[in-house]
This record gives sequence, structure tokens and C-alpha cells, in this order.
Amino acid sequence: MQSIVQTDMKRIDVALKMREIGAIPLFYHPDVALCKEVIAACYRGGMTIFEFTNRGDHAHEIFSELARWARQQMPGLVLGVGTVVDAGTSSLYIQLGAKFIVSPLLNEEMGRTCNRRKVLWIPGCATASEISKAEEAGAEIVKIFPGPTVGGPAFIKAYLGPCPWSSLMPSGGVSPTVENLTAWFDAGAFAVGMGSRLITREIITDKDFEKLEKVTKNALEIIQKIRS
Repeated sequence: MQSIVQTDMKRIDVALKMREIGAIPLFYHPDVALCKEVIAACYRGGMTIFEFTNRGDHAHEIFSELARWARQQMPGLVLGVGTVVDAGTSSLYIQLGAKFIVSPLLNEEMGRTCNRRKVLWIPGCATASEISKAEEAGAEIVKIFPGPTVGGPAFIKAYLGPCPWSSLMPSGGVSPTVENLTAWFDAGAFAVGMGSRLITREIITDKDFEKLEKVTKNALEIIQKIRS
């Protein structure tokens, strides 16, 4: 099946892509060329969805260049933005081509902004009440953050018991290992967000993008085996 080009992706398509892949890499660096290498390595490894982290001065300018590059060079890649905390910044990134917006917190004004443009909004929540409020505000997927601090896989399993309709994505403390991924997915995680434990400092320092590709591919193979 031919991949859907990023510009054709709708909100429902992005959510389904997240479920299909099961893992979303997240990364930021002020060096655009380095960001491209990281995204390309993850893409080659099978992670055709990527979260650019909104950090540092002029981060939106870096994202703008990445979005244009991805449309031309990375067919089927779904590029979104994380660490967004307000509606204004959400609007900015949507205008620049973000296909999903992730936040470390619950800001319902962000939800209204994203919903108006039919862009997937993933707010960060740490309690059952926050998850419920986020879903009432239109969140299809809820980020559990910080994952280990709020209770880890045990929290997800306990919450999904009485609320099996929720789609929960832990972020923070997720590692590309059999033990860690098994714990999260056995608990019922919809998908996982992986940052520095996937895209390690060592990989960045050594610019070992072949290793990143291999680690990415291995993580996806682990997820597929767990799900099957």
C-alpha cells in the first residue's frame, strides 16, 4: 500500500498511524542538519512519525525548515511538535505544517485551537480527573507524563480497568528494551513516546546514525512481537 503523503494526513489518519507504529521518537537540536539526520535514521528504521520538541530560541524556524524538507524527502512521514503549552504556539506550529501537537500539560484552549483545525491534540495528564477532562475537551489520545513519576505501567493498567475506552501514551522513562516496552504495552499503552533513551547522547555525540536506525528498527520489532 502506498504511504499517505504528509500533506494529505487528517487527524484520524495521524491517530491511526500512531497506533500502527506504536512508538513516537521525540528530539530537538538547534542544528537543522543534525535534526534531519536523526529524523532520517528513525524513518529508515520504520518510525514514520516524529515529534520535534519545541525547545530553544527560534525552534519554530528550525521546524519550518524540517517540515518543508520532510514533505520533499520523507514520503509518508508524519511530523508533529511537542512541549507546546499554549494556544498561540499551537497555532504557529499548525501554520508551519505540524500534523499533531503534544503538550506536557492540560490546556483546554489548546484543544479548541487544534480541534478547530482538525489537528490531533495530545495533552499531558497525570491523574484520572485530568484524563477525563482532556477527553471531554476532545483529546483522542492522552499523554501520560511524566510516565514513571505518575505510577508507570501500573497507573495505566489501573486506569484502563474502569475506563477501557481511553487511549493512553506514556512519555518519559520509556526505553527501547524488551523489559520496558513489554511493561508498558502489557499494561495497555496505546503507543509510547521515546526521547533520550532512544536517541541517546552517545549516538548524537558520535553521529552514529546507523546505530540509531538499528535501535529504532529493533524497538519496533519488539513492539510488534508484544502486540502479537
